[in-house]
Amino acid sequence: MDTGWKGALELLDADLGRRDAAPRTRRAYAVDLLQFAGWVSAQGLRAEDVGPKAIRRYIAHLSEQGAAPTTTARKLAALRALFRSQREHGRIAQNPADLVSTPRRPSHLPRVLSAREMARLLDGIPASGPLELRDRALFELAYSSGLRAEELVSLQTADVDHDAEQVRVEGKGRKTRLLPVGEPALEALRAYLERARPALTAPSAGGGDALFLSKTGRRLGTSDVRRRLRTWTERVAANDPAAGGAGGPQASPHALRHSFATHLLDGGADLRSIQELLGHASVSSTQIYTRVESARLKSAYARSHPRA
Repeated sequence: MDTGWKGALELLDADLGRRDAAPRTRRAYAVDLLQFAGWVSAQGLRAEDVGPKAIRRYIAHLSEQGAAPTTTARKLAALRALFRSQREHGRIAQNPADLVSTPRRPSHLPRVLSAREMARLLDGIPASGPLELRDRALFELAYSSGLRAEELVSLQTADVDHDAEQVRVEGKGRKTRLLPVGEPALEALRAYLERARPALTAPSAGGGDALFLSKTGRRLGTSDVRRRLRTWTERVAANDPAAGGAGGPQASPHALRHSFATHLLDGGADLRSIQELLGHASVSSTQIYTRVESARLKSAYARSHPRA
């Protein structure tokens, strides 16, 4: 890699650091941009030679390699950030990535469980041992407050305010929001904190004040959340044939978040309120739930109307 690329990447990382970008975002940008720098160098181009044409060729190269449109869009976002940094520091006059259109992403409606399926899933987790109590509290809270997996595993014990019936969450962009917690989730949390978490605490494991601990006392990771949810959905489906819709790998942590938002919309909540609860920066991200509702109504119409 020539010194021009090295300096540009270091400058962007410094800019992201000053803007308090999440460490994961900074790592992802670094990986994507190093890949682009390698491709550009192989084409015999220097950093200052890159224009819209070269970026379009790179996007085409990614598609030829089988990259999904979402992957390509993410890498293009990293390029826009890189050249934006260069322009802001007066090193280039125009951001060439702004002149390249983002690949169209496939439109996928989020997986949503019905209220009955959610009840079967949550009620199917017994309040027996420490891990079961933890999992019941974990998924009750996920559905009650619409949390992302990353938000769940980042919670500290002090983030739960039982008196105010709310939880303090630090979401994307380090933005903090206070979310209401329903009574079933609060009861599950109380049972976990009183009867299970003390048994899971292991000072040498480094879990500290993390709300949700593993069986070895460390802070849970997002992969743990996905694995445990998959385990319970499969068990519920196996033990209750009527719960087939809640079983299987599609019942991901994000499916609980989608179900939370869709059920709020079904109950009459407005999009702006749902946007704030989910922590979406723009209401356009929340509008997908109106499409879920529309798809549900169309399905009901097709099943029920004699001349559908």
